[in-house]
Amino acid sequence: MLTFLYRVWQLFVAAPLALLASILTALTVTIGCTLGEGHFWGYWPARLWARAIIRVLLLPVKVEGREHLQPGQSYVFVANHQGAFDIFLVYGFLNRNFKWMMKHQLRRMPLVGMACAAAHHIFVDKRGPSKVKETYDKARATLRDGMSLVVFPEGARTYTGHMGEFKRGAFMLADELQLPVVPLTINGSFNVMPRMRDMKWVCWHPLRLTIHEPVFPVGQGKENILHLEQQSYQTVMSGLVPEYRGYKPNPDQ
Repeated sequence: MLTFLYRVWQLFVAAPLALLASILTALTVTIGCTLGEGHFWGYWPARLWARAIIRVLLLPVKVEGREHLQPGQSYVFVANHQGAFDIFLVYGFLNRNFKWMMKHQLRRMPLVGMACAAAHHIFVDKRGPSKVKETYDKARATLRDGMSLVVFPEGARTYTGHMGEFKRGAFMLADELQLPVVPLTINGSFNVMPRMRDMKWVCWHPLRLTIHEPVFPVGQGKENILHLEQQSYQTVMSGLVPEYRGYKPNPDQ
């Protein structure tokens, strides 16, 4: 009975409100960033949008570890990628202004791609050496400007709830700029809506975002990159619920 009522709520209340909020947010971000002050308009409307989506779907959220972050410090945040609701959880509840590093295919999404481009989020394009260089040049400029960056280093959402491999791009940037890496563990997003159920019913499940202690550089070069990657991977893994701990290959990586 509760599942039925929750689906009725989604269909007649949550879905229409989420659609309206998404359209208004995309337009607000695009217009605001075009007029100026992109750091403000590229973050705050989307943060409110993400929180609204979570709240209208009645999903409880718990955040742990905000005390580990220092005001004014740039970070490279790396998180496991459980599902579509990772975006809402991080955007709405990390409480840090940041830019996403995302797949270039998202640029083609109606309204969303336009808003992300206007907000100067970083599209990862691997279609050639010049495109890869352009991606990392933009990321370097963003981080040097005092902004933080959020990356899903798996590069793709999980099919199982378990973590796949971490790719090194984010850790190479952190090494080059000597920035701390902050591991984030997301729990619950896979249960709410895994990629196998995209655009279908949302399942009620608590969400939890764990902000771990920063991993600081221990030098510069290959050894430091490996240190940042391995320490971050182990830390993210340690925060997962027991059901999803342990590596499982992701065929989409």
